[in-house]
Amino acid sequence: MTIVGYDMVKEYGKDDPNLLIVHDSLGFGKCHLSIAVPSYGIFERVNSIQDLIAMPQWSATNPLRIVTGYTHLGKRFFDQLDFPHVQLSTADGALEAAPAMGTADAILDLVSTGTTLKENNLKELKGADVLSSQGVFVVSRRALEERPGLLGMTKEMLERIEAHLCARDQYIVTANMRGLSEEDVAHRVLENTSFPGLQGPTISRVYSRGDDSPDGAAGIKVDYFSATVVVPRSHIYTSIRELRKAGGSGVLVTPVTYIFDEEPLRWKKLLNEIGL
Repeated sequence: MTIVGYDMVKEYGKDDPNLLIVHDSLGFGKCHLSIAVPSYGIFERVNSIQDLIAMPQWSATNPLRIVTGYTHLGKRFFDQLDFPHVQLSTADGALEAAPAMGTADAILDLVSTGTTLKENNLKELKGADVLSSQGVFVVSRRALEERPGLLGMTKEMLERIEAHLCARDQYIVTANMRGLSEEDVAHRVLENTSFPGLQGPTISRVYSRGDDSPDGAAGIKVDYFSATVVVPRSHIYTSIRELRKAGGSGVLVTPVTYIFDEEPLRWKKLLNEIGL
């Protein structure tokens, strides 16, 4: 069980059926594996992968030299293009320096913003995206079968991941409101706000100390109700204005850590894959 980049799974896992991707979109480490060439010299007018492989100088004795840490994915990519005149090799250190040093014609590497390529006078080629990658949650099929308890751990991890991603950038907004009843307050919230919550606003009574009773005991009264909604970060202030318009005051805003919904569809997919 591990969290790793999708590029690592495809390069080193090599479509191993023992590796099961439980969650394929963790939302971090987003990048893509792409081919880049120098923006000068013989590549100045080369702007696409088709331009690159159409260059007349590539042959069996003078192949296109590409330095990369992804020889498996690179070979598969050029095999799909039916381009045999390519030599893939690995190197230590920054790959971006290889073309300038004359040890490679191009690089195949992960690109996020593209800033490093520009700083080294390199450019990406159109149609040369080999793979899109981000963090993924992976588990071993064999380990699930052989290790008692691992399936339960996998489900808990998946549930936590899904709940955290669902809650990302969500906030609880709570306001105190006078009203005749829970239904009265709920009606005003639904009529006057754009973000009523997950399924609807949560309305609860707010108890405060009232006048003392004749026997000296402290009285309890309900003058206010608490209205709670869940809103995205970008609409926090809008929801506050709307709750105020509906009669709300004493507004509290709290970030949401998890939103556990129904059993994840990815869990059901995993069970199907392992035959349960």
